[in-house]
Amino acid sequence: MTTTPTGAGLQPARKDTWSGQTGFLLAAIGSAIGLGNIWRFPGVAYANGGGAFLVPYLVALVAVGIPMLWLDYSLGHKFRGSPPWALRRLRAQGEFIGWFQVLVCFVILVYYGAVVAWGAQYTIYSVTQAWGDDPLGFFTGEFLRVVDSETFSWEPVAAVAVPLALLWVFVLLIVGRGLSKGVEAANRIFLPLLVVLFLIMVVRALFLPGAIDGLNEFFTPKWESLADPHVWLSAFAQIFFSLSVGFGIMLTYASYLKPKSNLTGTSLVAGFANSSFEILAGIGVFSALGFMAAKQDVALSELEGLTGPILSFVTFPQIISMMPGGAIFGVLFFGSLVLAGVTSLLSLLQVVSGGLQDKFGMSPARAALAFGVPATAVSVALFGTRSGLNTLDIIDTFINNIGVVGSAISMAILAAVAGPRLKGLRAHVNSVSSVKVPPVWDWLIGLAIPLVLAVMAFSAIVGYVVEGYGGYPTTFIGLFGWGAVAFALVAALVLTLIPWRHRPVSAQTLSHLLDSEEDGGARPLPAADPEEADR
Repeated sequence: MTTTPTGAGLQPARKDTWSGQTGFLLAAIGSAIGLGNIWRFPGVAYANGGGAFLVPYLVALVAVGIPMLWLDYSLGHKFRGSPPWALRRLRAQGEFIGWFQVLVCFVILVYYGAVVAWGAQYTIYSVTQAWGDDPLGFFTGEFLRVVDSETFSWEPVAAVAVPLALLWVFVLLIVGRGLSKGVEAANRIFLPLLVVLFLIMVVRALFLPGAIDGLNEFFTPKWESLADPHVWLSAFAQIFFSLSVGFGIMLTYASYLKPKSNLTGTSLVAGFANSSFEILAGIGVFSALGFMAAKQDVALSELEGLTGPILSFVTFPQIISMMPGGAIFGVLFFGSLVLAGVTSLLSLLQVVSGGLQDKFGMSPARAALAFGVPATAVSVALFGTRSGLNTLDIIDTFINNIGVVGSAISMAILAAVAGPRLKGLRAHVNSVSSVKVPPVWDWLIGLAIPLVLAVMAFSAIVGYVVEGYGGYPTTFIGLFGWGAVAFALVAALVLTLIPWRHRPVSAQTLSHLLDSEEDGGARPLPAADPEEADR
């Protein structure tokens, strides 16, 4: 293996890039637009002030969402690598945080695929409205065959396990084709198709009887809610999770951009496109809920299941059964859900694949095989069973509220304390972007955003320790909740300790990496092992 004299000249080989800004933008928007946009935002907005919620929501977008996007983009683009490599370039200890981000993505993707598989099955079920007169009983009974919350079962559920396994084969084939031929090509098809299908569904919902009443409930502002700090935290949490920031996705995507790329302009388009889709989802969902309330002759506030899986797999099937042409509406809704899930799943897969490619010199196909086989086995074994819904609920809550938030806090603090890095990252972004990042960004990333996220994480941790979660047994919470976070931490440590397989960079890439110390450029890479120190 050819080597260069110093650690600074060693860089994972990057043979693939986005074809251009458009390909990157479609993938970034596709990652941000996921299941949470459709089933979480409408319910969160309604429960936190309706139209008034848009005030803290937009503040959160500008004060947290966009700045964190700039941080992800700057790290990925400047250091040209996945989270372990990029954060290692900041400081040697940063590699552990990078691998923790990769493992958080791994944990999320093994259960995220199960929800996409549910959506695929329900797209088929919509044709005949297989749920009959009892959508809740069908979802938890005939479909998932859920055991009670105090029981764990390995018994497989064919209706979930089979489509889940097929989904894994499908997405791994895409990721195995590489970035431009796989992930980018898929997003160029799936994202426009998602927008078209969802627009058709929203337009159909707007013309349902009672739709205006639903929209009035959704948009009527409850201004007194703005005095509630929990409403503001909900807004920050919604923006943070829906934009896919702080846990490696956008950092990884930005690392494949060409040196001359408009980072800030792209991030503004991606951020506001994501929020626009969320508001569009609110319009479609509450138009349909208004129709349901009118049909049942009740107030919309009396309806249950306005967020999460219950909204998608119980409430919406009930609406579909009530409306004329419900089969078509159902195919549009669940088809949109599947497409949104697949584009987000691909972004999670690329983080894991990119990390393995960078550290071990694997090809995209080998990386997909290396993590795809165990991921598929774990995904089907845990979430293709009768305990799947309960297990998913616990892991999703803990890995998001502790793992994702902890990852973002650690990355922001690392960028703030590792020398003049924030100043240098800002200078790098401004050197290639149309919209300039202001100096206040340093304070947002270095102080304000970590504090807000720390409050969110602290509240969640105290609640889980004192009250538990969801009425599940302590053993289940320990095994699947805290266990998921512990797995990400331990696996990240193991991967950090494994030596790197570097390849020499070209002179052009090396010049791009080695900026001056005055503007916070990359310092020579600290040696992680004796072999590297001798180079």
